[in-house]
Amino acid sequence: MSKNVLVPIDGSPLSFQALRHALREFPDASVTVLHVVDLFEPGYGAYPDFETSYEPLMGSEDWYERAEEVSQQLFEEAEELANDYDREVNTVSEIGDPKRLIVDFADEEDIDHIVMGAHGRAKEKRPVYGSITEIVARRAPVPVTIVR
Repeated sequence: MSKNVLVPIDGSPLSFQALRHALREFPDASVTVLHVVDLFEPGYGAYPDFETSYEPLMGSEDWYERAEEVSQQLFEEAEELANDYDREVNTVSEIGDPKRLIVDFADEEDIDHIVMGAHGRAKEKRPVYGSITEIVARRAPVPVTIVR
């Protein structure tokens, strides 16, 4: 049985469904919620206005503060969800390339299972699996459960 489960979230409904799945299916595991602000698509997921509202500020202190606000908001939602299962989650925020950072985090932090949503795009724009999910599933050093 898995001891350390990683759940990347982007604010999309499927990322929270993945968290629900991890909390339900791995009751004895430590669950870490990872939010990666994508430098190239910061509005990917539940906060599509992030990119357009803050693009001129990208790289500025204001941009990083906004990225932290978005991460904190996601973590609060994740913690509320964990409370529904009488559980706690660890939270980590990173800025960079999600597909690389998710795999690196799993490798460096003794993660033994990743649970993630199939994609973060809206229904009309989505393929069966998103590019980040597909790459993580192929490159991860541990099993990956994809929630649809």
